Amino acid sequence: MSSVLQDRPRSAAPRPPAGSAPDPGQYRPGRPITHWEPGNEAFWRSTGRKVARRNLWVSVPALLVAFVVWQVWSVTVTNLGDVGFPYSASQLFWLTAVPGITGGTFRMLYTFTVPVVGGRRWTAFSTIVLVVPLAWLGFAIQDTSTPYVVMLAIAALCGLGGANFASSMTNIGSFFPKQEKGSALGLNGGLGNLGVSVVQLVTPLVITGALLGGVLGGSQHKTGGGEVWLQNAAFLWIPLLVVLAVVAWFRMNDLKAASAPFSKQKVIFGRKHNWLMTWLYVGTFGSFIGFAAALPLLIKTTFTPIDASYSAATYAWIGPAVGALARWAGGWIADKVGGARVTFVSFVGMALSIVGVINFLPAGGDQGSFHGFFLCFLAAFFFSGLGNGSTFRQIPVIFRDQHLRGVEPGTPAEAAALRQAEMEAGAVTGFTSAIAAFGFFFIPAVFASMAVTSAMWGFVAFYASCMVVTWWFYARKGAEAPS
Repeated sequence: MSSVLQDRPRSAAPRPPAGSAPDPGQYRPGRPITHWEPGNEAFWRSTGRKVARRNLWVSVPALLVAFVVWQVWSVTVTNLGDVGFPYSASQLFWLTAVPGITGGTFRMLYTFTVPVVGGRRWTAFSTIVLVVPLAWLGFAIQDTSTPYVVMLAIAALCGLGGANFASSMTNIGSFFPKQEKGSALGLNGGLGNLGVSVVQLVTPLVITGALLGGVLGGSQHKTGGGEVWLQNAAFLWIPLLVVLAVVAWFRMNDLKAASAPFSKQKVIFGRKHNWLMTWLYVGTFGSFIGFAAALPLLIKTTFTPIDASYSAATYAWIGPAVGALARWAGGWIADKVGGARVTFVSFVGMALSIVGVINFLPAGGDQGSFHGFFLCFLAAFFFSGLGNGSTFRQIPVIFRDQHLRGVEPGTPAEAAALRQAEMEAGAVTGFTSAIAAFGFFFIPAVFASMAVTSAMWGFVAFYASCMVVTWWFYARKGAEAPS
């Protein structure tokens, strides 16, 4: 962390006009906040921390269930052929991939929405609208004559769950001071990312019996014998979405003090560090979400033909869980030692982990080692999680440092610079997450279009480029933007 950040007073955030005092009622649940200065230690201890944490702990479960909606197709499609849906392997792939495309695309819109609409309103709205694709899926999946184009439309709407990440992280980041942003964003993003593991773990369990005594529909008969209730994979989450939307409406706050129109936020497209950090976050989160989507298929196609005991449903959820929990650790460690160092280590770890995966793949007459393959993949998830947390801690530090250079401490110019840095950091956080979300689509597509070993070596080369960017711009002595 730069000496600029260490030496500047924490009381330089914008204050109310002289002779006035902020209305304490604005900090109550459901109220818009017009005065917010988390960098002021006295304000943070007396008011800010409690309000920020209340908003964080509402945001976390809402984001987790949003990730469930985003990933529900990754496990649903594996059952469609068993109950008589006449879809080809290519069509099933697209049902899995489409939420990744729409999720990344809508993240770009969601990134710039919170500063305009407000975090409380947008969290409530973006949560409740997810009821639509789940309800539609729950009914459509009970009829094997449902047109494929309808299924594609439902999959596209499920992508809205992935878009929630951008708005959620932008919102929560605005509540916390720089010394706690890493931990806060790591908790929000990491526990939110757990939705990937939750849906992969829970779905195979809940489709084995009727919910509400069959009120939500009857069972589907598997071609090989047995019954499943695929609609449960969708209907299970609807009550939670409704409850979470109501809680967000009544317990969160709209942070008016951080509001900004798009005309001001679009300045980030001219910032070099927006694009550099996007490259790095593609390497961390893009890998996490892409590997999460691809791992079930990799296990099934690479090892199950050799030994049927290696079930994707048994193992696949563990990797995303490790990565999600490591995200919080990455943010927390980055708060202590600096984000760039943790990010650099994460890319070294990811590269070595993938080299290990390659070493344990079947080749020629060698059947490989599933346990070696899986443990190395768990390591890759772990290091991607560390990097997810540290990169999102780097962004606000980089933009704060850039805007405070040459500014006199304790002056109105410093207050204006801090406001601008906070606004740009929030927009960059959302934009980088939008681009990285396309890893959901591209990594499975790479595995589908080329040999697994060749794809893995391509990832290693990409991580090497990320190491160079991290070291040169952020981690080395004399770096342009130490973070």
